[in-house]
Amino acid sequence: MVKAVVAEESRLTIVEDRLAQSAIPSEIGLVIGRLSSPLDRGFVFDLIPTPPNDAGEAACSLVGAIKDDKKKGSKGKSPAVDSSSLVIDNDWVAEHARQVRRMLPGGVKVIGVYVWASETAVKNSTLMLCQAVKAVAEAAPLSVIDSEERLLVHICYSPRRWTCRNFFLTSNLTSNSLRPSDFKMGRVLTSLQTYKCIYNFDMRLPVSRASNVQRLIDVIRNGISIQADVLKDAKAMIDGNLVVSAPSTLGDLHEIELLLPFLKNTSLEACRQKEVDGIVVFRGSVCSFAYLNSKEPVSEAVTEIKGDIITSLQSRLDIICDEVDADKEAHDVHEDANEVASEHVSQLFLHSLRKQCNLSFPRRVFVPWLADMYICDYLQPSETTAVLKEHCTELMSMEASMDMTTVLEPEKEALSLSAESFWDVAVPFQCGETSLEKKNRDDGTITGSNATSSSKSSDFALYRWMAVISKTLQKFK
Repeated sequence: MVKAVVAEESRLTIVEDRLAQSAIPSEIGLVIGRLSSPLDRGFVFDLIPTPPNDAGEAACSLVGAIKDDKKKGSKGKSPAVDSSSLVIDNDWVAEHARQVRRMLPGGVKVIGVYVWASETAVKNSTLMLCQAVKAVAEAAPLSVIDSEERLLVHICYSPRRWTCRNFFLTSNLTSNSLRPSDFKMGRVLTSLQTYKCIYNFDMRLPVSRASNVQRLIDVIRNGISIQADVLKDAKAMIDGNLVVSAPSTLGDLHEIELLLPFLKNTSLEACRQKEVDGIVVFRGSVCSFAYLNSKEPVSEAVTEIKGDIITSLQSRLDIICDEVDADKEAHDVHEDANEVASEHVSQLFLHSLRKQCNLSFPRRVFVPWLADMYICDYLQPSETTAVLKEHCTELMSMEASMDMTTVLEPEKEALSLSAESFWDVAVPFQCGETSLEKKNRDDGTITGSNATSSSKSSDFALYRWMAVISKTLQKFK
């Protein structure tokens, strides 16, 4: 449980001044920061208002009013009754959180919701606020093993004060779900340390005919899960030193290198299987940043870097899928698997594939945010950094006058994925091939005895190829 919350005073002062000058009766947005389990503390970096929805309506509005009830036969008036309450578009706030999560590096999370409203309006809207916090938590989970709590920060304008309460996701949606937390302002951003990692990967995923995983998108998701399992066992070096415990680190920027365990070559094993339809090659480099408090152990930095790498891969796949969903009415990706548009490759059914297809993932770029921190965004191959202004202004409430020359583009080449039929992978290992076999292979119609003999020939050639390598290695012993 987070026992205390420290917020960046310089940022919250700006938010408070903006709200006071706007004269709006209510506002809701996201709390960006970090919940540190080792320190039992929460750190608030900034508050990001949820923008209006597509119809131009605010995500939070105030209903009800203060009424003066007069009693008949009485000279005086009864006390004013404040029946105001909040109406919150939980789905829109959750969607904002989902998109903001993609833009946050390691160690920086959506840790809750803030609301600008009167004390009475918040009291009358406890259930509504709990639902909003829970929706945000589901849309923007902190990690694979998620924390059970989030923050609800209330900025009251009459009287002016800040309060913070912890919301426990596993509890029932009642007033008891919120517990007061010690909240104070201080200097948070200056105590952060930066960790950077360049992670290279090259995966070959077999596509089995008997598998339930048929779409390319499902194969990619499975590949990302495999990468997550690989990273769990990876050792780390920080600034050239192997992390064997939790030593303290000095300086502002630290380089992390991940040392991966030896893995079996699944593509070679796949080529020996008769029921394999193809191979998916998934490769590239991921640049990752993580920001942690200087008092946190470096083991937390390694964990955040690993989590950020996987989150980045998932975010890129989600972006591709979002674009496919937006255009799926204009294209039918199953009509002709060989002529499918590149933006619809993720929906392709691999078992109908007879030609190689390629897909370029969005590349990650980094935009200066607060102090020396960066947030990220993803650009499609056809996009330029000009689109970053719109994303950062709308989602992160940043100023439109951004200096694009300060954008970091460490991923020079986009992550790439190619899906190849089994015969495109296996046949090069064969020593010879009849014209009939070649014709059938090109047509994707290898059947009967030809299919059997070709498969055996491929297996035999593969074993011989491995034997040649074994003999070559013996010469160097």
